[in-house]
Amino acid sequence: MRIMAIDYGDVRTGVAICDKMQLLASPYCVITERNKIKLIERICAIIKDEDVAGIVVGLPRNMDGSYGFRCRECRSFGSELQEAAGLPVCFQDERLTTVIANDMLTRGNVSGKKRKQNVDALSAVLILESYLKMNK
Repeated sequence: MRIMAIDYGDVRTGVAICDKMQLLASPYCVITERNKIKLIERICAIIKDEDVAGIVVGLPRNMDGSYGFRCRECRSFGSELQEAAGLPVCFQDERLTTVIANDMLTRGNVSGKKRKQNVDALSAVLILESYLKMNK
């Protein structure tokens, strides 16, 4: 069963998908879309094209573990996506994934525009890897 992870953002949304054996999470794309309805439509098209059976949305909890404004936005997005896609949506703590992704890109000498284009998809990979590890 293929699972998709989403690093939801106001401007850019990172998408990662794992293989059917759930061993390898790979970056899929970054969607630049501010309109939530259009974003959900694009994600639903990917779900259909890639035969995705489950969705994980990153939940940006505060460092103390509390839930803030951004968590409410992500939960709302996940709820709307679940309804549109007809698939279950789970939430995964995504604290520090963007920091880790940026560090990985720095070590790989990726900077500027390429970093901006890739950091969200890499963050989605980290969210998916964390989810897969916790659910083995």
